[in-house]
Amino acid sequence: MHAQSTMQEAENRELVCQMVRDFVVKNIRPHVMEWDEAQYFPVDTFKAMGQLGIMGTLVPEEYGGAGLGYHEYVDIIVEIAKVCGAIGLSFAAHNSLCTGHIMAFGNEAQKQRWLRKLAAGEGLGAWALTEANTGSDALRMRTTAVLDGDEYVINGTKNWITHGQSGDIAVVMVRTGEKDRARGVSALVVERGTPGFTAGKKENKLGMRASETTELVFDNCRVPRENLLGVEGEGFKQAMKVLDGGRISIAALALGIAKGALEASIKYAKERHQFGQPIANFQGISFKLADMATEIEAAELLIRKACELKNQDKEVAKNSAMAKYYASEVAVRCATEAVQIFGGYGYTKDFPVEKYYRDAKLCTIGEGTSEIQKLVIAREVLK
Repeated sequence: MHAQSTMQEAENRELVCQMVRDFVVKNIRPHVMEWDEAQYFPVDTFKAMGQLGIMGTLVPEEYGGAGLGYHEYVDIIVEIAKVCGAIGLSFAAHNSLCTGHIMAFGNEAQKQRWLRKLAAGEGLGAWALTEANTGSDALRMRTTAVLDGDEYVINGTKNWITHGQSGDIAVVMVRTGEKDRARGVSALVVERGTPGFTAGKKENKLGMRASETTELVFDNCRVPRENLLGVEGEGFKQAMKVLDGGRISIAALALGIAKGALEASIKYAKERHQFGQPIANFQGISFKLADMATEIEAAELLIRKACELKNQDKEVAKNSAMAKYYASEVAVRCATEAVQIFGGYGYTKDFPVEKYYRDAKLCTIGEGTSEIQKLVIAREVLK
């Protein structure tokens, strides 16, 4: 019986993968470079993904989501990121950060109000923790929310926010208590169009250029008290929990980029001839491919273990940090080797590997740098 259900699961996962692959070939692949060059964020593509049913991949069906698990979620990100890391990044931020936070900590009324919209792709999600002065040191945030009657009044600026301009629903971490204390942070949902809530500067980035990254500015922005997620003072704890799942997303994103770089390298190494034979015949090239393939396989195993734990609702901090740390560094190495294999062509925009090279680096920075992942892993193993 168990073997039968495992087979069924594998078939279902393959169906999901094929559906996403078809979507990517038709709706994303033709525009990758044009979006990248123009730093154009394709909102309509995400609406179309909503119609496809994947904008709420992990959201239970009762709230309009697909009700899938983490393995399928990783499969989807990988298929998108193999072709465009930027679209993979935005997809992940919408699903695991904003939607994931409301799903994990929202009450029934909040879930009914926001999850349906997010899962349908009718509203795009943003998630705001980082500020200009607080990267890894998130506790020192200066954005404040002061309770005035039945409303919170928010003042401050958030930085590096995915969908800061185009997002419809943002989960924002604010200081409601003492500075530098985890208990001083709360999570509020702010909807686009709320007076005093605007997007600031849009970042001009090295890679992931079709994924929008902007400031969020709050100037006496008033939101009703019922937009508070969970209990006041629990926001930082919630954010750290959300990031545990988010790290699986970034690991999957890195895995997709690495796989894309490897696939392109294998194809090129078989087609490119030097000294009367395909360059794949040369050990200098074939050993690079062997290293890439081995590291990708190892990264995927780490990610799958984290998925398994997450699906079973078990503690995942160590495993998601390991998966994110290793997969992101592998993506950078694979993309670098891909450029080397392509030689001079790898340095031009006529071939896909220069974009993998630019996109991969973000995976070692976003949602906790590689150094922060090592801190998390060390803390867990020393417990």
